Amino acid sequence: MPQSQTNNPDLCVYGGTSAGVIAAYAAASLHRSVILVEPGHRLGGLSSGGLGFTDIGNKYVVTGLARDFYRRIGRHYGRFEQWIFEPKVADSIFRDYIKRGKIAVIYDQRLHAVRRAGASIAAIQLESSATGAPALTITAKQYIDCSYEGDLMAKAGVSYTTGREDNNTYHETVDGVQLKEKHQFPDGIDPYWIAGHPESGLLWGIGTDSLLPGGTGDKRIQAYNFRICLTNDPANRIDITRPERYDSTRYELLLRVLATHPPKTLDAFLKMDLMPNHKTDINNNGPFSTDMIGMNYDYPDGDYTTRERIIQAHVDYTKGLLFFIGHDPRMPEHLRTRMLGWGYPKDEYISTGHWTKQLYIREARRMTGAYIMTQDNCQGKTIVPDGVGQGAYNMDSHNAERLVVNGMVKNEGDVQLHDINPYPIAYRSIIPKTGQCNNLLVPVCLSASHMAYGSIRMEPVFMVLAQSAAYAACQAIARRCAIQDIDVHALQQSLRIDPLADGSPAEILVDNDDSTGVTRTGDWTRITTGGYGPSFWLHSSASPATVQFTPVISVSGNYAVYTYIPRVHHASTRTAIAIFDGKTTVEKDLDMGGVRVSGQTSGEWTSLGTIHFAKGSNPYIRISNASDDGDVVADAVLFVPIK
Repeated sequence: MPQSQTNNPDLCVYGGTSAGVIAAYAAASLHRSVILVEPGHRLGGLSSGGLGFTDIGNKYVVTGLARDFYRRIGRHYGRFEQWIFEPKVADSIFRDYIKRGKIAVIYDQRLHAVRRAGASIAAIQLESSATGAPALTITAKQYIDCSYEGDLMAKAGVSYTTGREDNNTYHETVDGVQLKEKHQFPDGIDPYWIAGHPESGLLWGIGTDSLLPGGTGDKRIQAYNFRICLTNDPANRIDITRPERYDSTRYELLLRVLATHPPKTLDAFLKMDLMPNHKTDINNNGPFSTDMIGMNYDYPDGDYTTRERIIQAHVDYTKGLLFFIGHDPRMPEHLRTRMLGWGYPKDEYISTGHWTKQLYIREARRMTGAYIMTQDNCQGKTIVPDGVGQGAYNMDSHNAERLVVNGMVKNEGDVQLHDINPYPIAYRSIIPKTGQCNNLLVPVCLSASHMAYGSIRMEPVFMVLAQSAAYAACQAIARRCAIQDIDVHALQQSLRIDPLADGSPAEILVDNDDSTGVTRTGDWTRITTGGYGPSFWLHSSASPATVQFTPVISVSGNYAVYTYIPRVHHASTRTAIAIFDGKTTVEKDLDMGGVRVSGQTSGEWTSLGTIHFAKGSNPYIRISNASDDGDVVADAVLFVPIK
């Protein structure tokens, strides 16, 4: 590759996370030259680094190239969409985006310095991730920081914060210090090496600070962990052996919890979600688990040496925990036996000893940008007009400290605020304040309070916001303006009409909440959780009822048609469907049995077949209870153009 092409792109994306790959691919698809800088040697961040059990909230918010990613995952497994996947499958798809986009990727080089010219980034200087030796200097028109840490943002002099705000800062109710019951130690767990003897010292992992009043802000960071991929397939399993620097004293608290509440399975303290091909995505669960609480405070602003020390400490703790569960004689025998059935997969992370290099950086720096998303945004009390993505996940924070409260060990910081409906995320929240930097977008370490960030910080949402950032950067280049001065309405239009950045016809979605295109007869109940989008309709009586979905067909052609089926109790085993293509009507019963045994954890799209629709015709899909033997749902219908 010519030197000028390497060092002087239209756009430089820093951080090869899932967001970074999508941002780079989107810009390349819009015919801009792009360089993607990845400090490590693997693309996809957490999405290819162990988090295969996707946190979604509501699939309605996953649009554009993010949705395309999960569709490509689905095709790999023989499905329309798939949200549960192996790390190596995600890795292959991210690498394919790079290949198809013909994107230049610089691996194993990290940010060393940023050179400013007035309110702009003029260039960034890289250094070797292995040695710290100076490397390339990149001069681009626009920059996107897609790192989990916000390093480019920070070195560019953009204002940011870390930790938790006081509730009073943004008139919130769940920010700051929170002593909750979720993932909490039961009362009575003694914190001292010799029970009842404070002079013996605190057990490993317990801090010495006193509990602050509820809602108090501080600089503590919610816990990090690894999302662990193991397998129970003997042909693909590598035994979990005693790791270097193993220290069994770190797990004394786990023994005390198990003695108080004897568990039947490993799930009591390991959230073992199953992946395809006998693999897991293991997450934190309970008072003592894979979260290394209180050990990451120095990470967000730490130098590279400090961060590597923290990452290695998490590796030591986590590998040690897995070995402890399977081998320490003080562990219940049935749990040891079950743990020994699991091991590291031979076919994952082959170049890094079958262990992911991606620590789950749940939260690091957060930009203090042109607009700060808060609890009011997440709960729909404040609606921004410049939305370029949506969130829908719980307002979620893991514990931030472990301490002694009234003579007992307790965790502090966990918040799980549910019933969050889709809400828009402001364009202003991914750009710096006017005057701070006019050619940098920050879709990952975006501008939000700690608790609002806890809802936004999902991999699919990062990908959506990264695509929006790429479109905005391309518009700024074309108009030769600051990213604060782009036409946001035009950006929103571009995202709607060209969601795959390739000029192909957009899908047509008709949702039950749409103001047009939906007609309803009979007695339906509006359910606001568990559907696609804000709600779905549920019919549970014997009286006749229908919901008709009418798309506007602007391009003649064949369309793959799907209806979304939320999961409900007492669901009918069949649903009557009438399909009118503009000329003739076909009536069929949709067998719901296949939907129920699909293995998905939430609702899903179910195929109604491929149908030809003519431009300007008035087709419809009508759902009714004509053949029901239980509750019938009507949520959304999707029309996907077949290329």
